[in-house]
Amino acid sequence: MSIAVQPVSASPANVERIVTPAGIEVWRVHSDVVPLVAMSFIFEGGAAQDRLDRPGVAQMVAQLLDEGAGPYDSDAFQERLAERAIELSFSVGQDSLGGGLRVLTRHLDEAAALTRLALTEPRFDGEAIERVRAQTIAGIRHQMKDPAVLASRRFYADGFPGHVYSAPNGGTVESVGAIGREDLLAMRDRLIARSGLRVAIVGALGRNEVVRLVDDVFGDLPETGGATPAPRVALAGIGTRSVVDIDVPQSVIRFGMNGIGWRDPDFTAAFVLNHILGGGVFTSRLFQEVREKRGLAYSVGTSLASFRGAAMTMGFTATKNERVAEALDVISSEIGRLKAEGPSPDELAKAKAYLTGSYALGFDTSTKIAQQLAQISFEGLGVEYIARRNALVAAVEADDVARAAERMLGDGRMLIVVAGRPEGL
Repeated sequence: MSIAVQPVSASPANVERIVTPAGIEVWRVHSDVVPLVAMSFIFEGGAAQDRLDRPGVAQMVAQLLDEGAGPYDSDAFQERLAERAIELSFSVGQDSLGGGLRVLTRHLDEAAALTRLALTEPRFDGEAIERVRAQTIAGIRHQMKDPAVLASRRFYADGFPGHVYSAPNGGTVESVGAIGREDLLAMRDRLIARSGLRVAIVGALGRNEVVRLVDDVFGDLPETGGATPAPRVALAGIGTRSVVDIDVPQSVIRFGMNGIGWRDPDFTAAFVLNHILGGGVFTSRLFQEVREKRGLAYSVGTSLASFRGAAMTMGFTATKNERVAEALDVISSEIGRLKAEGPSPDELAKAKAYLTGSYALGFDTSTKIAQQLAQISFEGLGVEYIARRNALVAAVEADDVARAAERMLGDGRMLIVVAGRPEGL
């Protein structure tokens, strides 16, 4: 199946959906502009597969996959990557383990072999485990002095009590210290399987070459792993305020409300609404009211978070301790006003113009295209979404925004966490 990607590029590209002999679905874009291949892939699972009492295992797996595999220890594996300028990386999100590969076509065979080894035969050598463990624990200890990190951690703990989303993806000093090799092997087996795999490839490869590459890299993986969907959960603590005491002159604020996920029919309207509220960097209502008119903060904004088990609207800002209460009052007031009155026709028109006009910026390199395609596939939106996305945004009307506002903004109450020593709360 092929479709033109005219809406996202000045020159049309073709996205082809292929199912390989091994049963792996891949989205492919052919480009001969440079002799380069970019591949992005996503496995279902991620940090949500961690035990609640031992977070950080999935992230540690991602950190160790390229720290030695098959016959190569960490140094030898990294040397082989460096000799051919192969860029291979892995990362973990709440519900996914992702990877990326970028390589010149003349080194593709070596890159494919190393990627296959990283996925099927990671060594998890003791030396590498201890080195990554030490680096991770040092990073956690450093983060625990950062009010932004403290606010975010408390926000998730308050928002999802008893749920795996409450735990930090990177773990804690105690949990990371307790991770053993058997935990890593078990998590690898849970996450890395063909059934939850999404792949996108962009570059100077023919169709048969793409099929061969995908099956060479992923064909030997087990059909199924042990990943289970994160339980559905609603954001808790709405209407409460928590303070994380830390002696800093400026408090960091996290606030949140209900959200609307990617697969929901109202997502596009929610996306436009979020841009008007706090998603537009310089044009949003919160930016104008909090920063421009009152000088309460340098930065303020909101974003939509869509997980497999939850969706929310999350906001952020930071301000002097003595102005925290004022900043929160302004934010709350603006949320209430937007829900009651809705956006003006001019606001709605400008938001849609920006969101449609800027969409192509996410497709201006082969790596970005591969990442976008893999994510769209992972969210189950279908290959046609790329062509119709801007039409969906352009079709949003005031009534659609009002419906999304009713679901997202509710009665205006928020879960609020402040890290610092705020006055007047």
